[in-house]
Amino acid sequence: MIARRRLLAATLGLLAPCLAAPAALASTDPGTPAVLITGASRGIGLELARQYAARGWHVIATARKPADAPELVKLAEAHANVMLEPLDVTDFAQIDALAAKYRDRPIDVLINNAGISGPVPSQLFGRMDYAVFRDVLETNTVGPMRLAEALAGNVEASAQRKIVTISSSEASFATIDAPRLYWYRASKAAVNMLMLNLAFQLKPRGITVAIINPGPVDTDFMKGVRMPLQPPAVAVGKVIGLIDRASLETTGTFLDYEGGVVPW
Repeated sequence: MIARRRLLAATLGLLAPCLAAPAALASTDPGTPAVLITGASRGIGLELARQYAARGWHVIATARKPADAPELVKLAEAHANVMLEPLDVTDFAQIDALAAKYRDRPIDVLINNAGISGPVPSQLFGRMDYAVFRDVLETNTVGPMRLAEALAGNVEASAQRKIVTISSSEASFATIDAPRLYWYRASKAAVNMLMLNLAFQLKPRGITVAIINPGPVDTDFMKGVRMPLQPPAVAVGKVIGLIDRASLETTGTFLDYEGGVVPW
């Protein structure tokens, strides 16, 4: 009996690191800030993960299928402070599971970056595809709100207390001068309004809400666009600068990558 107990104790000792792996991020230095990024498989999201990892932050990088994102996997392999998590922001069960897994982990900055534009042909007047509209709204508008609601407690428990949504100048009523991208524009304008509401809701809890236009960035998202595009590293450097400067005094503001405010 004694020998069995010793064998069991030794076995559990060997397994302890494996059993603790899912909560590894929660057990790290609490003084190191943490960021959770959605849509981190490529483009702006991947570059956000890369730059925050280089800063030494704990990075929770989410994507629908992280294993299918080679650059993200490579980043996690190179940085022990990067954790990969599967997350489809339209799947409430996945959001709840993620929130449950990290329920005791403060998250200094939550970045709603995941987004889709929808095919252009589905947004042409007279040939509108309303099923696509629902998909775009679920991803760009509903998902960020649901994630913010699920993780507000984690953000409140952190030192920096910031919720950030990557939006677009296409959401600006003041700058629209031609019809295009009905679904994308509507979804981004709607998420901006949700975040403005959230800014008022969460200000008493010390949480800053920032809405950021990253400008035109050279990613797959902007493929085929005929205009000067910023390299992702440059654009994301500006975005992180805006996040660093965001405060309760500016909460709910639609910030522009050039340093100003996007007119609503």
